[in-house]
Amino acid sequence: MDLRLPRPRGPRRGPLAARTTARARGRLAAAAAALVVLAGAGTWTAVADDDAPAVHRSDRVMAMSGGVRLDTSYFTEGPSSHRRPAVLLAHGFGGSKADVRDEAEELARDGYAVLTWSARGFGRSTGRIGLNAPEGEVADVSRLLDWLARRPEVRLDKGGDPRVGVAGASYGGAISLLAAANDPRVDAVAPSITYWNLADALFPNGVFKKLWAGIFINSGGGCARFEPELCAMYNRVAESGKPDAAATELLRERSPSAVGDRIKVPTLITQGQSDSLFPLGQADATARAIKANGAPVDVDWIAGGHDGGDMETERVTSRVVSWFDRYLKDDKSADTGPAFRVTRTGGVDSTDGAATLRGASSDTYPGLDSGRRTIALTGREQRFQNPAGSSPPAISALPGLGGSGGLAQLSSLGVGVSLDFPGQYARFESAPFRDDLRITGSPTVTVHVESSTDEAVLFGKVYDVGPGGTRQVLPSQLVTPVRVEGAKNGKDVSLALPAIDHAVQKGHRLRLVLASTDLGYASPAAPATYTVSLTSGGLQVPTAPAVKTAAAPLPSWVWWLPLAAVLAAVALLVTGRRRTSTPAPDPALADVPLQITGLSKRYAGSTDRYAVRELSFRVEKGQVLGLLGPNGAGKTTTLRMLMGLIKPDDGEIHVFGHAVRPGAPVLSRVGAFVEGAGFLPHLSGRENLELYWRATGRPPEDAHMEEALEIAGLGEALARAVRTYSQGMRQRLAIAQAMLGLPDLLILDEPTNGLDPPQIREMRQVMIRYAAAGRTVIVSSHLLAEVEQSCTHLVVMDRGRLVQAGPVSEIVGSGDTLLVGTATPVDAPVVEKVGALPGVLSAVAAEGGLLVRLDTGGSAQRLVVELVRLEVPVASVGPHRRLEDAFLTLIGGSA
Repeated sequence: MDLRLPRPRGPRRGPLAARTTARARGRLAAAAAALVVLAGAGTWTAVADDDAPAVHRSDRVMAMSGGVRLDTSYFTEGPSSHRRPAVLLAHGFGGSKADVRDEAEELARDGYAVLTWSARGFGRSTGRIGLNAPEGEVADVSRLLDWLARRPEVRLDKGGDPRVGVAGASYGGAISLLAAANDPRVDAVAPSITYWNLADALFPNGVFKKLWAGIFINSGGGCARFEPELCAMYNRVAESGKPDAAATELLRERSPSAVGDRIKVPTLITQGQSDSLFPLGQADATARAIKANGAPVDVDWIAGGHDGGDMETERVTSRVVSWFDRYLKDDKSADTGPAFRVTRTGGVDSTDGAATLRGASSDTYPGLDSGRRTIALTGREQRFQNPAGSSPPAISALPGLGGSGGLAQLSSLGVGVSLDFPGQYARFESAPFRDDLRITGSPTVTVHVESSTDEAVLFGKVYDVGPGGTRQVLPSQLVTPVRVEGAKNGKDVSLALPAIDHAVQKGHRLRLVLASTDLGYASPAAPATYTVSLTSGGLQVPTAPAVKTAAAPLPSWVWWLPLAAVLAAVALLVTGRRRTSTPAPDPALADVPLQITGLSKRYAGSTDRYAVRELSFRVEKGQVLGLLGPNGAGKTTTLRMLMGLIKPDDGEIHVFGHAVRPGAPVLSRVGAFVEGAGFLPHLSGRENLELYWRATGRPPEDAHMEEALEIAGLGEALARAVRTYSQGMRQRLAIAQAMLGLPDLLILDEPTNGLDPPQIREMRQVMIRYAAAGRTVIVSSHLLAEVEQSCTHLVVMDRGRLVQAGPVSEIVGSGDTLLVGTATPVDAPVVEKVGALPGVLSAVAAEGGLLVRLDTGGSAQRLVVELVRLEVPVASVGPHRRLEDAFLTLIGGSA
């Protein structure tokens, strides 16, 4: 299986580890370098686009020791009178220098000289793969530095010593650390999703990580492409299923940990939470060792990893660039970010299955054991089996099936895809939690283990179990294996469970499971009986109390969410129209943004035809409520009554406890964009906004005018008469007008009409963040996909009546149909076999995979097991039902 995974979608921007990480999520990057430039091997090419300066690329073949030749590329932003720092950019295992070309070009535009290369055994480079051997790939990097030191455009600290940083992902991240340890000329590094000790990564606690190791060998082109001693080592361990001392030492001596006391340069460590290959413990060991050497170290736990998920390309890119700006360009004003940051899931983008992310940070790195709390576990002594051949194996992660929709990502979205077989595990549980609990770090537990044989192999994991035990989720799909020698006589085992960042909700429990098998690892083939019991001390859970979730930073233009008073209220103020009296406010509703009770409005001249009839719903602070319905459902009429534009025939509308009437003072706390805005065509866009705000009578400084103008995105058109505007330009100006001020309740009717896709996406993010600050947003839109991504709650109307109201997740539901994404199309015979599986009603080929409908006895977990058995290349599994399906079901197709 090729470890080169699809690049995540997003803006085409981003050098260094962020983009390298996105490219190399499942690769391990190799490094190689150059001593002698072959005569005539250099070729210069100018690389440019319409919006960026030209970047010159020079392609060269360079000779290494032992007759190895490396294919390299060198990037600079044209001629310059001043010298610039350099960056070595490593590619991913199984890839080549071409994979990091975009990153190199962008970095060159940022003022760096960038050298990329295809490592030994990859791309057009010769030689065999040495897994960062000191005399091979690591020595090559030093020779690359020799070459850079001779370049006239590269800044030197002294003769032969270039100012240089090294970045790379996975295996390339390791070469950055090894280069820093072995060559004192390296000034800063930014390793991403990489390892500290490759032996610990592939042989954790003496257990062979067989699937990842096999993928590793296969993605390198097969065992013959490696150095002979590595090939022999792999064959020996794969055959026995047990790593020996020689194998462990061979991998250890090629790891950064072997030379960790010599890494003394500023290091930015980016590690993936969704990573069963190189989990967070590898980054922790890296950070502690380099910090002990006295060097600056920052740690960033991103959402993605080798098992998939969001690689946060743009954010990490910005951080890495700032890191190099500070430590290579000596820019002391560069903001390198907090000492520790972790990305947390805050919701779901149900259109593409991605998680909505937010960050938490701390001024110091907390490690994996900060703020430990003891959780009592219950459970008697339990006996279970290691089956002959370790089959069937339990399932946690499915290595190599990463990507943005990888299975590990599902656990962050509250979907469990792991599977333990009865009779093959012991379990111990906590009581339901009375309050929410955030685990940040590595839980630990001590258990007593006995075996009918001399050794036992166990797999420890902690599940988050929902109320009633109906749903259990394995955070990040991670397990900790352990080999217990001398188990026949009984032995106490202290187990450090996988490091995670996971929120356990009130009412949930933690479940410790010790299983005898796991799909990703080698277990003893001989059958055995294990007996496990708890020792005193319970489950020790780290909470990292110093890590605080901060408000998500908003784009500069977000201040256009200061919203205006209602147009109707403005008109009343301008004309001096007398306000009507309103009843006294209801103190019980003082903190409720909106409550509608029994609201009805008849069509003009009719006694029995209703535009809105007996409508009731309530909106709370922090919600983004989507108002949905087909044409004629009564949505706009409802909004007009809410704004005080028209009076209801029956019922009440309360905003923060105040009854809404035309001109009611409480409407000053409401901002709205309903049915467009009227502009004076002969005035410019800016003049229209200024005139509008003056009409409200509020101070100019409350308008945040400049921010709103920037957001409108009209550029020089702001000085033109509105009569020259297109429909899209008028829409953007109207939305900017609606968002002057900071009201507590924002109402938007079809806000995305006339906006292009990037502006729609920005609008979505602003609404979510605006509500997260404690305000409330109501949006009426016909774009169901946008509503599904933006809204937390829905009100569905049809023919003037309420059809359903509630959280988006409850209305959409999961349905009984799963979309199985596959890396390659599935052949018809295999589709037929899937359709005949137990618990499956039907299976049909679909774009990008299979649509599988389950019967009442089917489950996603067992389906995944069977798909793996049938060798279906599973890349993702998730519910198929969308908001569109639910909406059409609710309204009976009347749309």
